[in-house]
Amino acid sequence: MRYKRQEVDDSFQNPEYFNFSRHYFDYHDDIPRSKVYQIIRMMPKGAALHVHSSLMLSADRLLKLTYEEHLYACFASDGLKLRFSQAVPPRPCPSKWKLLSKLRNHTKNVDAFDEKLKRHFTLFSKNKKHLKKDINHTWARFNKICRTISDLITYRPVREKVFYEGLKEFYKDNIMYIEIRSGLPNLYELNGTVHDLMFMPRLYDRVTKKFKQEHPDFVGVKLIVTKRRYNNITDIQKVLEVARGIKRELPDFFAGFDLVGQEDLGKTLLDFLPVLKSADGDLNYYFHGGETNWFGTSTDENLFDAILLGTKRIGHGYALLKHPKLMAVVRAKNIAIEVNVISNNVLSLITDVRNHPLAAYLAYGMPVVLSSDDPGAWGADPLSHDFYIAFVGIASKRADLRLLKQLIINSINYSALDYDSKTKMYSTWTEMWDIFIQKVIQDFR
Repeated sequence: MRYKRQEVDDSFQNPEYFNFSRHYFDYHDDIPRSKVYQIIRMMPKGAALHVHSSLMLSADRLLKLTYEEHLYACFASDGLKLRFSQAVPPRPCPSKWKLLSKLRNHTKNVDAFDEKLKRHFTLFSKNKKHLKKDINHTWARFNKICRTISDLITYRPVREKVFYEGLKEFYKDNIMYIEIRSGLPNLYELNGTVHDLMFMPRLYDRVTKKFKQEHPDFVGVKLIVTKRRYNNITDIQKVLEVARGIKRELPDFFAGFDLVGQEDLGKTLLDFLPVLKSADGDLNYYFHGGETNWFGTSTDENLFDAILLGTKRIGHGYALLKHPKLMAVVRAKNIAIEVNVISNNVLSLITDVRNHPLAAYLAYGMPVVLSSDDPGAWGADPLSHDFYIAFVGIASKRADLRLLKQLIINSINYSALDYDSKTKMYSTWTEMWDIFIQKVIQDFR
């Protein structure tokens, strides 16, 4: 608290230097110097409940995977296209497909080549022109990066490595349990074999079990199946059927279903009401809702339908503050709000995080969990950066260790784990917390 008060007081006296009133990319490199951050980095954080699996791994690690054999690249005006293949891919491309290894070997400066290549895997940029753009511009850049990463990781061996390495990065950030959101891509092999939609959940389940064997204190992973909002109702129906199949085959791994993508431009929950209503007795929902600055629009009114459809948690819930009656319902029904502070800043919802709705949610005692959404896409820690920014930049100056502890306990309580698993996880976490406290006392006297 001494370190926190010092940071807040310095900013109060010198607001022109207050980092959290600016874009995350502006102060990203300053964060490691903070004593508060250094302590939070050590802290056992419980669970991350809002994470998209394809964007959980850092861009640096994704870059290393471009050294895999048989990777072809095509540089086009709409972005980088990638494909693993034994021969030149038949997939159309405006320019000629070339082996990435040959392109890299023929360059005069491999480091510069790789640095330029990495820009296709991350939104992180020091270029000011990218930091003050409207939300549609930011999402267009974000979607382009998502497509490039998807090209790289739809190849089965790479997807397997990406998920395992992602678990390692989260575990290193002292996260014990993860609920991942993922679509169901058709992974492929080098020989041209294309797997069905059930293959990837089985792969994720297998990799998780392997990781747990190697890291016995890691609790595990559950899957929330997703589909993008721009799809039609028939597509949603098909994915819901597959989700039911995953639940039957992998009941301990499956958590539920969600719709993802930019809410302002996507279809609403109401558009899919017939199929969502027909499945709400079979599947748990974890809907994104209210990820918008607008008020009285179809986007923020998704919150009504998410609650009426029985969502277990609300993803982002950024606009919930503008609906006091809904806030009362959320509190009465004990529906947790999955807050992703850095995501809201990077994706152009907010600049000065002091004005983030999380401040009010904490003041009102709303059920809240902190998560990180897509940390790999913007160079954030799996969870430590979000905790640090929320603790110092959003929460009350007086909010202390009890707030951090409560947020972690919330992440366990509001997870999709069963009662016995939550109890066991809480017991393990309590032991880790005591060790953490002793280490802080020892290292930060």
